[in-house]
Amino acid sequence: MNERDFINDMLSTEKYLKSSYGVALNELSNQTLYQDIQSINTEVETAQRELYYLMFEKGWYALEKEEPQKVGQAYQQFNGYKNQFPYSPGIQ
Repeated sequence: MNERDFINDMLSTEKYLKSSYGVALNELSNQTLYQDIQSINTEVETAQRELYYLMFEKGWYALEKEEPQKVGQAYQQFNGYKNQFPYSPGIQ
């Protein structure tokens, strides 16, 4: 296993953990346990982001540059969707 494979495996694991902790946070009823899992979730989120940046810096995680016009079109499309959802305070 080379360095890229090792870091990619770590990143995949962090993504899985982040997803799993997210589900747990949605379903926890005990406030103390919720706070503990939320703290762990934040640590996992930070580790995931750091691994992503490391892979990006090494050129192992590439992003394609998008045209501003396409970004604007996507924004308009998805911005219109918010009118389809019931009002929720804090959502603009």
